[in-house]
Amino acid sequence: MIESRLDDLEHALAYKFRNRVLAERALTHSSATTEVGSDELREDNEQLEYLGDAILEMLASEHLFRAFPLWSEGQLSKSRARIVNAASLSTAAQRLGLGEYLRLGRGEEKTGGRTKPALLGDAFEAVVAAIFLDGGLESAREFVTRTLIDAAIEAEGSNLGRSDRKSELQELLQARGVPPARYELVRASGPDHQKMFWVEVNVPGLVSATGTGTNKKEAEQSAAEQALEQVLEQVQSSKT
Repeated sequence: MIESRLDDLEHALAYKFRNRVLAERALTHSSATTEVGSDELREDNEQLEYLGDAILEMLASEHLFRAFPLWSEGQLSKSRARIVNAASLSTAAQRLGLGEYLRLGRGEEKTGGRTKPALLGDAFEAVVAAIFLDGGLESAREFVTRTLIDAAIEAEGSNLGRSDRKSELQELLQARGVPPARYELVRASGPDHQKMFWVEVNVPGLVSATGTGTNKKEAEQSAAEQALEQVLEQVQSSKT
C-alpha cells in the first residue's frame, strides 16, 4: 500500500501506526497472497482476525460490565452478542470505509469483495488486533469504544439489554413439545421515515398474538413478548 493510501487510512481510523506493516497486513485478504504476481504479499489478515475477535469480546464485556452494573449475566451476554456480531462489525467497517483499503485478489475484486459483509467484518477485527499490537490495549479500547461500542449502544438504546423474546418463546415451546411459532407480517403503514409494522405470531391451538414496531424485527419481538405472556399464563393456570 503506497504511503498516501496509508495516510488516508490512518485519517479514516483516527489512529497513527508506529508499525505500518501491521496496518497493511490487517487489510490484506488471503486471496491477495495466493495469486501469481503477489509474491511480496506473504501474510494475510486471518491471524489478526483471530486475535481481534478475542480482543473485541473482552473489551465489549468490560465496557458493559462497567456501564451497566445492575444488569444480569444474561443481559450482559446478550448485549455483548449484539455489539460484536457479524452485522455490527460489518456496519462499523462500512462507516470507516475499510472496503476502500482492502487488498484483494482479482477474483474477490470482480465479485464485489470490497462490499461483502463477511470480508468487512473480518477486516474490522484485524484492524482492532493491529492497533492492539501497535499501540497497546488502551489504544485498542479507545478505537473499539469510539467506532463500535458507542454506536451500538446509541442505536439499540434501551433494547440493548432486552432479552431475545423470540428465542425465549421458542425455548418454552420446545420444552413443551409444541411446534415452533410462525410469524407473519400482516400490515405496514406510514411514510418510509416513520413506518410502523404489525406482525402476528401464531402457535396453532395454543396462542396467537400481534406486535408492533418501527421495523419488522422489533414487531416480531413485540409479538413474541405478547405470546410468551399468554403461554406463561397458561402454564401457571395449569398448576392451580
